[in-house]
Amino acid sequence: MIALWVAACSLLSWCSSLSGVQGIGVNYGMMGSNLPSPDKVVALYKANNITDVRIFHPDTNVLEALRGSGLGVVLGTLNSDLAPLASDASYAASWVQSYVQPFAGAVSFRYINAGNEVIPGESAALVLPAMQNLEAALRAAGLSVPVTTAMATSVLGTSYPPSQGAFSEVALPTVGPIVSFLASRGTPLLVNVYPYFAYSAEPSSVPLDYALLSSSAAVSVTDNGVEYANMFDAILDAVYAAVEKAGGGESLELVVSETGWPSGGGGYGASVENAAAYINNLVRHVGRGTPRRPGKAVETYIFAMFNENQKPEGVEQYFGMFQPDMSQVYPVDFSASS
Repeated sequence: MIALWVAACSLLSWCSSLSGVQGIGVNYGMMGSNLPSPDKVVALYKANNITDVRIFHPDTNVLEALRGSGLGVVLGTLNSDLAPLASDASYAASWVQSYVQPFAGAVSFRYINAGNEVIPGESAALVLPAMQNLEAALRAAGLSVPVTTAMATSVLGTSYPPSQGAFSEVALPTVGPIVSFLASRGTPLLVNVYPYFAYSAEPSSVPLDYALLSSSAAVSVTDNGVEYANMFDAILDAVYAAVEKAGGGESLELVVSETGWPSGGGGYGASVENAAAYINNLVRHVGRGTPRRPGKAVETYIFAMFNENQKPEGVEQYFGMFQPDMSQVYPVDFSASS
């Protein structure tokens, strides 16, 4: 039964920064008709000790608001821009000149994220050439911002036990060269990790406390003597195993670019109580690393800052920690990450 729910997690796709010196990051989604202005959003990040922000596409109003904020910024491209970015070096140069170069120095760019969850899929082959053109454009502009991409766990063909994690046959031809590209540059791969969807798909098989990082048992899963007490670590280590098998070695790091739990929307297990438990447990946990990478803090971006009413009906509208009026959906102690 455990194999069923871990496999379910690797097949589910849907579509957060802690490092040794920074704090938790949060995704700033903008699919809402009633969201506060960017300057108020940036102030809300800072007031809550959130040190990093991920935005899914370039928005000059948001980038202006981030000037001088001190927040680390992961800047994404639109998936629809991957084709011109991949095929036209001048388009990549224009993109950098429009959205990175004018803000460099005043905005702390951590990564440029070329595409979100397009592998596997019809646009998968565009990702690496888009990354290469963006990197070349950044270098030509005298900028050294790392370029990467974000993947869903649907890239995995095997995820249980974690040590057997491997990319699927359909994903590997695309992911393998990306892994080599990133490893050669010391740039991390971004991965979106959602224990919620594995739990909600198999609630009779997945222990809720295991999914919420609140298991009272010291060990829930043992993998060749390696002990796992929560699903977050098991998923992440399955991706680490896949990366190592694909030639990334043990030096290529993973960044959790999205993880969260819905507070409503009618999905199984979607509640304010469970969302609060997952996020607060996560904030306390990720600085410890995973069993495969013990003691290595996991750079993590929570999804998301706000409930977004323009997303599809259901749980997708309820991943926010804040309402659009900036009131809390539930409290989060971000200081616990330090």
